Amino acid sequence: MFGAKTKDNVFFGAFSDHAAKSVEAAKLLLEMLEHPDRKESLALDVGEKEGAGDRITHETLKRLHETWITPLDRFDIHSLVSKLDDVLDLIEAVSERLVLFEITAVRPPAVELAGAAQVVRADAPRDAAVPQLAAKSKELLDIGVEINRLENEADHIYRRGIAELYRTGSGIEPVEIMKWRDLYDNIEDATDRCEDVANIVEGVVLEYA
Repeated sequence: MFGAKTKDNVFFGAFSDHAAKSVEAAKLLLEMLEHPDRKESLALDVGEKEGAGDRITHETLKRLHETWITPLDRFDIHSLVSKLDDVLDLIEAVSERLVLFEITAVRPPAVELAGAAQVVRADAPRDAAVPQLAAKSKELLDIGVEINRLENEADHIYRRGIAELYRTGSGIEPVEIMKWRDLYDNIEDATDRCEDVANIVEGVVLEYA
């Protein structure tokens, strides 16, 4: 329930901080794809963001266990912080693979998927949406629609990128196909988790409207 005596800021602040870490990590990932020669140092930066996100998640769950009256349903709080953490984990997974797979030349759809196809752009409206939970703003519904649109756009780019990998006569080595399929899958999964966050936020707004 909502109320003046609840520790609202503890949870809403955690949501906002976690979302901000994902936005920062997503921008670093795009930079890695645009400048693969700097991937090692940028991957370390992404790892720091992911570590900070983990700490926020653990502290939020600890507070959730210790708090009697919460500003949102306990399940919603747990789901929201968990999905936020999933986004950050997937971004880090891509950054690690870029290093482990020794990627030196990036395929254009990967840059498009991580940039124009919304790891960054889907995070931005989500980051704007999370703090508004405290006010139960109906503007969040419009932000959710935009995130869903961006995720659908990412789906199209993902499918095109996969089709290019398997196109007859592409000349791409099988091991390269395996590497890029894995990278595309993880970037796409990150955008899916962004949509999950939007859906949870939408549900909260409708529940308390």
